[in-house]
Amino acid sequence: MAIYHLEAKVISRSTGRSAVAASAYMSCSKILNDYDGVLHDYTRKHGLVWEHIFLPENAPQEWQDRSELWNAVERAEKTKDSRLARELVIALPVELNKEQWINLLAEYIQSNFVAEGMCADVAIHDTDGHNPHAHIMLTVRPLDDKGKWQYKTEKEYLCKRNGEEKGFTAAEFLQAKSQGWEKQYQYFVGKKKMYMPPSEAEQHGYERVNKYPKSTKFGRQNPITARWNSDEQLVAWRENWAQISNKYLDEANRSDVHIDHRSHAARGIDEQPTIHEGYVAQAMERRGFTADRCEINRQIKADNVMLRELKAAFAKISQAVKNTVPTLAEAMESLREKVIVISYHILHTKIGKRNITDYVKELKANYESYKGIVKQISAKKKERKELQAEKKSTPVIKVITHRDLARRIAELTEETEELKSEKARLLAAMERTDDKDVSTVNDSLDRMKSALAELDKREGKYTAELNEALQQYAEYKEQAQEFNVGEFGKARLAIRSDKERNALNQISNSYGEYFSRNTFFSSIRDADMKLDDDIDLRAVREYSFQQRKQAQKQRNIKPHEQER
Repeated sequence: MAIYHLEAKVISRSTGRSAVAASAYMSCSKILNDYDGVLHDYTRKHGLVWEHIFLPENAPQEWQDRSELWNAVERAEKTKDSRLARELVIALPVELNKEQWINLLAEYIQSNFVAEGMCADVAIHDTDGHNPHAHIMLTVRPLDDKGKWQYKTEKEYLCKRNGEEKGFTAAEFLQAKSQGWEKQYQYFVGKKKMYMPPSEAEQHGYERVNKYPKSTKFGRQNPITARWNSDEQLVAWRENWAQISNKYLDEANRSDVHIDHRSHAARGIDEQPTIHEGYVAQAMERRGFTADRCEINRQIKADNVMLRELKAAFAKISQAVKNTVPTLAEAMESLREKVIVISYHILHTKIGKRNITDYVKELKANYESYKGIVKQISAKKKERKELQAEKKSTPVIKVITHRDLARRIAELTEETEELKSEKARLLAAMERTDDKDVSTVNDSLDRMKSALAELDKREGKYTAELNEALQQYAEYKEQAQEFNVGEFGKARLAIRSDKERNALNQISNSYGEYFSRNTFFSSIRDADMKLDDDIDLRAVREYSFQQRKQAQKQRNIKPHEQER
């Protein structure tokens, strides 16, 4: 079913990645990186479903070619630790088809990124037919009206005037200088180095250390970039993905699988999806059944109280049963009510067992996949480290060797990132937050085995109750044979709807929000099948007709008696 997963990452040179390599990898294409001369060829990679470039109006149209786009990004960044792009990895709803995925992504990207001035490179992957997801690469440097890159950060000089310190960019300082503001430089004050304005240093004859003025550590961020990088913006993107996805799910008549971007705490759910408290309950509640141990115990107690009440009421009726139509009809319909209630409990318990079994199977499969992914990541990291060491030790004059090593290192980096995304998806599917949480999976499986054993015990108790009720019902059927079939059937039908309503109220009160009307109707059918005692409606109609006929005859006789 649809799950919520949106992972945001930054593609940076400091981690050994390049925007060109990432784009080539996710689009299964071949692109030459002009920055380092490495050709990234992923044309043999499988799993690509669809890819596209989205550009704002002010972007150069040649950037529709991803090679042009991401090489332009690489050229704009000069430092060895530059942030090149932002990448989102998003799980797509399995309930939608390819066309719906494309429309969903197009609307999401246009309204959230392109409208803000970002260029977006998107690809849909689905290697095994069970894990459709999208990679969205976004530019991190804004564009001006002419399609030129703006700055991400601007140097901010910390200037001083009358003891007050304030920051100014180079453009702002031109005006600030005329207002008496001065840049600060380092000067030797004895053996120490201190920042001060030149006018103050000249008064004491201090010698300047260097030509670099005092500035803020990271400079002043472009307001647009600052907004894109904010936590609030990421929260908005996450929320918008959930809203747009749910809109498309509604259109596909799948409102039952809505996704939610919020954490359990934000949604007001006290139990966390961990093994420590309430994890089993959360997993089963999402499948329509309350399954954590405390809730199961509370439910069992409530069920037992209800069944004891039914049993006591029925025993009271049984003692009063005599060979009269009304009392025996009341007894049999009350017993039928009890069988309906028991049948509901059995059906509900079987659904819970099936849901737990399915979840255990899914959890085991995800856990095994996760362990395999972790091993692959470890192996690729080890290989990448060895190749980096080999590259470092290879003489610079061996250009071809250097390029081959750089290409393989880039491939391993992208493959590792893809595996990390798959690992994150599996963590989300297992409802774990990190590797430490994964260590509790075996404990969760043990808990679920205990829950299954408890449900088996519960089903056995209900089955015993059912067999006892069916035996008693068979005795009543024998007693009912001495009555007129039509008369007895009519007496039962007269009270049947009230008895079914009583059963409905008892069950719905017991199960609360987990009550299922469909299961209730199934329990009625199941009860009647087990009782094997259909009312002969034809006989009831015949009996009713004869009663009406007799009543009419009596009415006709009275006028004649009055005439006499």
